[in-house]
Amino acid sequence: MNALNPMKTGIVVALLLGGWHAIWSLFVALGIAQWVIDFVFWIHFIGPVFKIEAFDPVRMLILLAVTSALGFVIGYVLALLWNGVQKKPT
Repeated sequence: MNALNPMKTGIVVALLLGGWHAIWSLFVALGIAQWVIDFVFWIHFIGPVFKIEAFDPVRMLILLAVTSALGFVIGYVLALLWNGVQKKPT
């Protein structure tokens, strides 16, 4: 197996998590987030328990920054662990 580049893996996971939350922020801004979350709960046999608040651009930036940073750390550590278990014993 090939080794993973921790920086590139971190960036990919950061983009994935940040992008996912950017889409969620768009849903909130468009006013469809409540319907989306209610539907997701419904298909999982869960009664809706959350109320979506009004869109706030500052909160959106914080959400994207936190989730992207967390995604980077997760991807970086994942690559280090992956590379560590791929090393052949000498």
